[in-house]
Amino acid sequence: MSVQFSFSFSGDDIEDDGGSNSMATAPNVSAAVQPQPAASAFPVQGKPLVPATSHDLQYMLSQLPSKIAYSILDIDLDGSGTTQLPRRELWDVRVQLMAEDSGGDAEPGLGNHDVKTGVYEGGFKSWESSVDLVKVLSLSKTFLSDMDIVPRLIELGCGTALPSLALFRWSLSLRACDGDSVLSIVLADYNSTVLQLVTLPNFILCWALHQRAESPLLEEALSSEGELELTPEVLKAFDEYLRARRISLSFFSGAWSPEFVDLVGSNTTSGIEVGSKRRTIILGAETIYSPFALSAFTQTILSLMEQEKAQGNTAETLVGAKKLYFGVGGSLDDFVTKTRELGANVEEVREETEGVRRGVVRCSLP
Repeated sequence: MSVQFSFSFSGDDIEDDGGSNSMATAPNVSAAVQPQPAASAFPVQGKPLVPATSHDLQYMLSQLPSKIAYSILDIDLDGSGTTQLPRRELWDVRVQLMAEDSGGDAEPGLGNHDVKTGVYEGGFKSWESSVDLVKVLSLSKTFLSDMDIVPRLIELGCGTALPSLALFRWSLSLRACDGDSVLSIVLADYNSTVLQLVTLPNFILCWALHQRAESPLLEEALSSEGELELTPEVLKAFDEYLRARRISLSFFSGAWSPEFVDLVGSNTTSGIEVGSKRRTIILGAETIYSPFALSAFTQTILSLMEQEKAQGNTAETLVGAKKLYFGVGGSLDDFVTKTRELGANVEEVREETEGVRRGVVRCSLP
């Protein structure tokens, strides 16, 4: 039987202060855990891991509904302004699934549990540590327009992908049509349904809202408040925009494993000049909630950074997490200790002491 965790946030999701759904913060994090053998929090004992799989962007675009509903999350960048990130509404995902006769609320992750181990890893919801990562990334976003390197982003356990979404949004302003190097964004989640139902739609929403003032097509598609019409013309324009700006989106699902590392490492982006040096930033928010998840995630980020180092590229990992996941077993301190034991450098770059204690750390290889 899979293990179900509820992290006791007051509401479906992290939400904006200004809307009908306020930002959900809880003074403590708790976990309701069904009885289980020791050290089996994830994966489910006796059942195989979900295999690592790559997903074609064109096929994913072809599977989108004709319309999606969204809300806007305002993120305060610690007094240096705000950034606005759109997210597809969870109720809209439920409506799509029911219309497709796919079970609606029976879809893992759209019910009462934040995590159902070995089945669903929390990707439909936006977690507080993903906002912390956005704030850290805002301090160094100019690397997106550095013409001397190829920026590559890899978000593991991306879900709604707020950190990658923020970098994508900033890149739309920082990058010109000509002269910039390729920007590669790799989005990985345990569940392929999360990638299809929320991750990709969020990127399309971000692009459409940013470009609407310059496009009558998008202005028309966004004419109904809180909704975006995904006409064939809109999807074609999105694809053409990515190509013109040399932005590559790649999608992967499945468990963290050596096979996953090999699959992501073999991902190649067209248009990269021979001899180009890459700067890779690996991102992970709320990815270490249990001892097994912590171990698998740590091995994965170190393997990915070692791949980059072997190719002469620079790489670092930014990890946002709670200081302690009560009742589940994971903690940021345990992650720091394990990562250092395996030979990596780790430094704390952000700490949150109000509400649920959280932090962001940067990892790199010597």
